[in-house]
Amino acid sequence: MKAQIMNFGLIGAAGYIAPKHIKAIHETGNSLVAAADPHDCVGRLDSFFPEARFFTEIERFDRYLEKRRRGPEEEQVQYVSVCSPNYLHDAHVRLALRVKAHAICEKPLVISPWNLDALEELEAEHGRKVFSVLQLRLLPSLLKLREDLQAQVARERADICLTYITRRGCWYDSSWKGAFEKSGGVALNIGIHFFDLLHWLFGEAESSKVHLNAPRKMAGVLEMNRARVRWFLSTDADDLPEDVVKQGGYAHRSMTFDGQEIEFSGGFTDLHTRVYEEILAGRGTGITEARPSIDLAHSINNSEVEHSLRDAHPFVSKTSSVKLPAMKIHAA
Repeated sequence: MKAQIMNFGLIGAAGYIAPKHIKAIHETGNSLVAAADPHDCVGRLDSFFPEARFFTEIERFDRYLEKRRRGPEEEQVQYVSVCSPNYLHDAHVRLALRVKAHAICEKPLVISPWNLDALEELEAEHGRKVFSVLQLRLLPSLLKLREDLQAQVARERADICLTYITRRGCWYDSSWKGAFEKSGGVALNIGIHFFDLLHWLFGEAESSKVHLNAPRKMAGVLEMNRARVRWFLSTDADDLPEDVVKQGGYAHRSMTFDGQEIEFSGGFTDLHTRVYEEILAGRGTGITEARPSIDLAHSINNSEVEHSLRDAHPFVSKTSSVKLPAMKIHAA
């Protein structure tokens, strides 16, 4: 029996991550019927869904989905993919639920963790689910590592060193990504996948220290159930290792486990279709799975900077950036 074709809407069609969602909708055999973005550079829709309706005003997109909801069953939209800026995720997920569609939302699901409680209430009210894109959980090498860790009932805490540096140009500081109140800063904008990964692999964070908190970089140490993690996140090109720069690279991703390198770079490029397959099969990650990393990132953002660097990530002492006071997330 042929599987039912699902109708999708998509918010944030002009954004960086949208093509991965558009491709995933196509590769899972479903249909994108409507997309929205205030910017109209969305020729990427022609690759798979040239017939999709497009709106530059979210109100008209909302009205179109509502009209379809009241129409024949085959026209109703079952899923809305949210690829908009971080600070709009909460509102756009609510839109999806309101038109009786499941929401598939990019990271972070929300900036302020208390908004998760309201989304859970809305899930129950509307009878729909909110799914979070946590694709690193589907990377085979990391699945194998988690399986091995769970098989080791008693072992000393692992020594983990996590480093993620990705070059961002001057545009970054002028965009919403460089605005702390809109992106949630480095911890939520580029760190959320890693904090989720660490929680998924090594259990809850029992304590946290922050050694560096600046607009473009952060670092600290986490004591988790099964690991001690030194972490460093940066969008500053000056932090890239010399060998990466010589090779013309613009990103450096590394996670060592007791001194041994773990390969996980592939998780950034080709796992969105797997995320969609899991969601459509009823196995997607939702609010419960997303909550611990959002709580942790929020706590890190609101932590005082430790002056002692005794247990800091090795890159902290190399950075020439001035250390700034911890930035606070305002309630929203």
